[in-house]
Amino acid sequence: MKKLKVDILSLFPDYFDSPLMQSMLGRAQQKGIVEINAIDIRDFADGKHAKVDDRPYGGGPGMLLMVEPVVKAIRSCREENSHVVHLSPQGKTLNSAKCENLATHEHLILLCGHYEGIDQRAIDLEIDEEVSIGDYVLTSGMPAALVLLDATCRFIPGVLGHDESARNDTFGKMSFDAPHYTRPEEFEGKKVPDILLGGHHAKIDAWRREMGINKCAQVRPDLLAKEKL
Repeated sequence: MKKLKVDILSLFPDYFDSPLMQSMLGRAQQKGIVEINAIDIRDFADGKHAKVDDRPYGGGPGMLLMVEPVVKAIRSCREENSHVVHLSPQGKTLNSAKCENLATHEHLILLCGHYEGIDQRAIDLEIDEEVSIGDYVLTSGMPAALVLLDATCRFIPGVLGHDESARNDTFGKMSFDAPHYTRPEEFEGKKVPDILLGGHHAKIDAWRREMGINKCAQVRPDLLAKEKL
């Protein structure tokens, strides 16, 4: 059985307690499909005050995570098969293909940025790739780590109820999902489309694809342009 081990390095490991125990990620850990550990970078800092940040050389606003505690934290959990990801707005943008690729690894180490950034030497020495979840800046890399982890674990066999769901969902096929409906058939004058009630699966599949492409054309035409649809 495929298993993914994930070590998350941050200054606030308790941040992850609740979300990691809920829903899909919680069940995946209970099944033993995914193992997730949140590790405090401060545990690897020297001195009585466990200092992990300092002013940047050359001046500038804010503080930087120091190289030594970051490198020590990574090396404390790095294994031969580890893949180290730095969550950073300067990284390559996370997408479905990237998540599917990350899911092929046996061990991920996710380094969460804090403050104004991380000493570049830690990145040069230990990071395999930098990943961004979008063109905006967060107060830390912790929310980004959760997003990456949630999106990636969907591709681990056994995490979802149906393993094909991850590949059939929006962005797995580069078009949007069709509208979904369930009971009742009518609500406040809004009826379920007749085609979904007829039981003709080929026509339903064609309708769903058409609706997904139409929505994608309205909201994200750039995706359709890539696929030449």
